[in-house]
Amino acid sequence: MTQAPSFALPDAAQITQDVERAIAEDLGTGDATAGLLPADGRAHAELTCRDNAVIAGTAWFDACFRLLDPAVQIDWRVGDGDRTEAGMVICRLSGHARSLVTAERPALNFLQLLSATATLTAAYVAAVAGTNVRVLDTRKTIPGLRLAQKYAVRCGGGHNQRMGLYDAILIKENHIIAAGSIAAAVQAARQQQPDLLLEVEVENLDELAQALGAGADRIMLDNFEPAQMIEAVRRSAGRVPLEASGNVDLHTIGEVARTGVDFISVGALTKHVHAVDLSLRLQLD
Repeated sequence: MTQAPSFALPDAAQITQDVERAIAEDLGTGDATAGLLPADGRAHAELTCRDNAVIAGTAWFDACFRLLDPAVQIDWRVGDGDRTEAGMVICRLSGHARSLVTAERPALNFLQLLSATATLTAAYVAAVAGTNVRVLDTRKTIPGLRLAQKYAVRCGGGHNQRMGLYDAILIKENHIIAAGSIAAAVQAARQQQPDLLLEVEVENLDELAQALGAGADRIMLDNFEPAQMIEAVRRSAGRVPLEASGNVDLHTIGEVARTGVDFISVGALTKHVHAVDLSLRLQLD
């Protein structure tokens, strides 16, 4: 299996922006319930993961608490990309009691979502073990959290496809219709953005031949049956990397990987996640 990309975090400013937005929508004009705690009270807490999971999102979790209490102490027992077992205490915190209860929900929201993305990605990566396929994410992310979710995919051992519309070209059916042909669409794209990776989505073997002839950098096989993928791999003969896409799940990805394609993109990594079950228990000092 090809080594996964670095876990390198998004820019710190992006994490701060994500967290400030989350805290603001939750806090509003103030935490009406935190006032039940002593104004100068201090507390400590334990964070338990109730699922078997791959952790991702600790930086977002930390930033939620530090935004409200810069002096909060956070002691992680795991790091992003690490696996946990159900019932494991994964983090301990101590700080101002009011800040801990106010930041709790946004912090858990980030951690449960991003760990879920990493956990699901790890399952897909495990399903293609023994092949050379790279599992890719897509742009089917939660609005405003794309960089966070794509980071979580890397924590789970997956790879990122393009980040957005700006860093790679993907010519799809509507682009081809507008341009008049695959060749015309590729030519226009090359003229406008010669330095970007250019991928063409094809729906059959005839379109595959056109994309090969047009000089695409990568070709996406959209909803091909396994037998068609095998034939596409034979016809491409290693000239262009092939990416399988469409209706791939944990039951089918192994068969798809064994066809010989180079990449498999899976929208479910970021849109079909089931939040990891986390529990933060507080005790006053």
